[in-house]
Order: sequence, then C-alpha cells, then structure tokens
Amino acid sequence: MNAAILDFLTRLFDGVPGWQATLLLVGISLGIAVVLEVVVLRTLLRYTSRTKTQYDYILVEELRLPVVVTAALAGVYLLTQLPSVTENVLVTADQLDTFFGKPSLSVIVVAWAFASNRIVNRFVEEINEEGSRFDFAPVFSNVWTLLVAVGTIGVLLTLWEYSISPLLGAAGVAGIAVGFAARDTVANFFGGIALYFDDTYKLGDYIELDSGEAGTVVKVGIRSTTLMMRDEVLITVPNAALNAAKVINQSAPQRRRRLKVPIGVGYGTDIDAFEELVLELADEESLVLDSPKPRMRFRAFGDSALEYELLCWVAAPTRVNRATHELNRAMYKALTAAEIEIPFPQREIHVSRSDATGGEPESTPQILSDVDDASAERRA
Repeated sequence: MNAAILDFLTRLFDGVPGWQATLLLVGISLGIAVVLEVVVLRTLLRYTSRTKTQYDYILVEELRLPVVVTAALAGVYLLTQLPSVTENVLVTADQLDTFFGKPSLSVIVVAWAFASNRIVNRFVEEINEEGSRFDFAPVFSNVWTLLVAVGTIGVLLTLWEYSISPLLGAAGVAGIAVGFAARDTVANFFGGIALYFDDTYKLGDYIELDSGEAGTVVKVGIRSTTLMMRDEVLITVPNAALNAAKVINQSAPQRRRRLKVPIGVGYGTDIDAFEELVLELADEESLVLDSPKPRMRFRAFGDSALEYELLCWVAAPTRVNRATHELNRAMYKALTAAEIEIPFPQREIHVSRSDATGGEPESTPQILSDVDDASAERRA
C-alpha cells in the first residue's frame, strides 16, 4: 500500500518543482489534519457525549491526538520519499530521511502508543467506577502499559535500524529464569485470569469449596482470593487451587436459596393438621420469603416416624442457618403444644441374670433410647 501511494504521488508531482511539491504536500496534510480535528472529531465527540456509555467518548477523545498528528506528519514523511523533492535539495536522500522522515514516523508511533495506553487505562477506571467483579482489573492496566512500552521501544529501534536480536535473546533468557523462579505466582496469576473470564464468582458472592470451606468473597487479587467465613475469619486461597477445585457459587444465578428442614412425626398423626401447622409457622417467620410459597413434602415412611421436609426460600445463603434455627424452635414449641409426637429411635434390650440355685436365667426387657445403648451394654 505504501508503494502504491508513493507511485501515485510520483506520477502526480512529476515535473513539478520541488518547492511547489513541498508546499502542496505539506499544505494538503495540514488541511486534512484541520478538517479531521474541526469537523470530524469534534462532531464525534459531541455525539458520543450524549450516549449512555462513556467508552465511545473515551475512545474518540483519546484518538484525537494520534489521528491529527498522523495526518499532519504524513506529508513530511512522504516528502522524504518523493523523487521530485529528494533530487532537488542540497542534502542527500538518506540525510533527508534521517532528519525528517524517521523523526516524523517516530512521533506518529509514540502518539499512537500513548493513545492506546491511555484508552486501556481509562477503560479500566470506568470499569472500576461501575463496580468491577474483581479488584485486580488494574493489573491488566499495568501489564498493558508494560507491553506498550516494550513494543514501542522495539518499533523505534527497528525504525532507526538498530538490531534488537540481542535484546530479544536476553529477554528470552530472563523470561525462562523468572518463569522457573516464580512458577507458583505465574500459575496463580493465570488462574485468576481464568476465573475472571469464566465468571465463576464475583465480590460479595457466597461460595463453597470442595474441601468444605464456605464464605463470602471479599477480595480477588492477582495471586489469591480471600473469603470471609461466618465466624469472621479470613481464609486466603490461591487462585490456581480455586481454578482446579470444584466451587459451588450459592449466590448465582440469584442470591436467594432454598431451605430444606427435615421433620418427623409419629405414626397415627393427623397429617393434614400437621402440614397446615408447619406451613403457618413458615409463613410467620420473617426470614422466609413469601414467594415461592413454603410447602411440605412427605418423603418416606421411616422406621419410627413419618419423614417430612419443609421447603422454603430465604433471601441469601448466609441466612440459611439462622432460618433453620428459628424454624426448628418454632416447630418444636408448636408441635409440643399441639401434642403431636416427635418420635425418636428406641431399642429394646434384655438383661439376663442367673439365680443362686442355678436355674434358668431371668430376662428383663428394658426400653432405652439410642443414647443409652452403649452404657446399658457395658452394665450388662
């Protein structure tokens, strides 16, 4: 494309004196830069300032400088490549390129690098103001700034015909050394990036790990994630371990949580009255949501009880234990007052004794609860 433009300009300015070609080319470049700034870019800024998002406004605002600089300096660079100019000046073509061509390209490269870095930094700031899922979003800004700086230096060195092969070799050796020395940190960093893009959880979510720990996510950093347990103890888990573990997000896709409260009643109970009583208790409990409505489920005929479950919903996972406590208390009091039996397992054991005459041993049956079984057997 560059060759096509130069060929077009060569034919266009063929036979035109050098000073006239210089004035025309520079004048056209400056005219294009003025039109872009005054007409195009300002119009786009006015339009994007009225949109709902700030990202398009940031993009246009930060691209003003490199676009105008590129349009203005393009004519200077093309002058150093135009035969009608290079053949009619006192300096050589190489000197013209060194003093005008390469500096103009260098300024263009720096302008675009500065703008690209500013765009990413402002995007990150906007994301943080809107409430980022993770708090390590600025890390991307820092990494991007480093990449832009290294890339810009590499392009400038190549533009000025300096060999960057030794630098690339040294960077490769340094990268290998850093990779071996900080492999755990690197693994945690990329684990955090994977968690970010997988949308596994966000700040404020209540998660449960396959190891049994459960807590609210209070911080997600570049290396680790911090959980606040129910007893207000902080647990720090490496991101690499989280990325490889099974994570149950109890706050997603919505924060409400279904609660299952098991309850058993004795055989012969009026189950209609029992179900109505428990549902009234659930409706009166403030921690239980009105919608979906609580309901009872008859699960099984147990060994010593009719096994039921009360199914209801609470607003957040952190309210499950509290709601279970309140419902169990209310059900125990209500069932006791209504004289509805809450059975518990019992076992019948026989204690044998031999009389003094050597007769048949006597067998005395006793009914003990499960909690007394072990002590009774030891006494026997």
